[in-house]
Amino acid sequence: MNRIKKKFDLLKSHNEKALITFITAGDPDIKTTADMIFAMENGGADIVEIGIPYSDPLADGPVIQNSSARSLKKGTKIKDIMNCVKDVRSKSDIPLAFLAYYNSIFKYGIERFISESLMAGIDGFIIPDLPIEEREELSLKLRGTDISLIPLVAPTSKERIKRIVEIADTFVYCVSLNGVTGMRERISTDLKTYMETVKQFTPLPRALGFGISNPSIVKDVKDLCEGVVVGSAIVDLISKSRDDQKVKEFVKEMKGALLDENKG
Repeated sequence: MNRIKKKFDLLKSHNEKALITFITAGDPDIKTTADMIFAMENGGADIVEIGIPYSDPLADGPVIQNSSARSLKKGTKIKDIMNCVKDVRSKSDIPLAFLAYYNSIFKYGIERFISESLMAGIDGFIIPDLPIEEREELSLKLRGTDISLIPLVAPTSKERIKRIVEIADTFVYCVSLNGVTGMRERISTDLKTYMETVKQFTPLPRALGFGISNPSIVKDVKDLCEGVVVGSAIVDLISKSRDDQKVKEFVKEMKGALLDENKG
């Protein structure tokens, strides 16, 4: 069974929500990426998204954009990231997903990217710029593999949500706001209505991401979803300090906010 699906099933059996964390591969360097994945796992992360740096990351705000730029400037290549994942996988069974822009996959070679991802031990792909009209080729190539194509829906998706989630088999990534990733003090979207709309079209877990940057926001949204995604706050922390202990403690704090009053 796919590790992401297995993790969500396990969390559901314990009446827990998933903490999904994000890191940009190669920022500040590829060895630190592996170290930080272990730090996040030790802090309580349930699933880790590994961002493949891209020169024009349309869905990302300044923190992740700058992180991508630094990684590319360092010369990070997809092959380096695959080797990093292999290293992590040799020591950990934590579910791992690539967040990649489609042009990166296309230029690398779709079959090659899938094949190497499978060998490395990747469990899912999240592709922010792949519209439903153009995802069939990739979806067909992933069929029968252990890699899940994780769809993203947004508050503006509305009548398109039904079609977007059709291919989902592990969870649905629910973008919490209209805009790009980034740290925010609060989220103004009517999340309750939005999440109920998504639930009408899929029984799968819904993970809320974009703007979730502190324990207070986690506590505000955790009853509306089955998981939260924390990205920019972690990337920002890593950019300011390579201290894996600080990253571990921050992740632990976010996981704690998810657990508060959740078991009962």
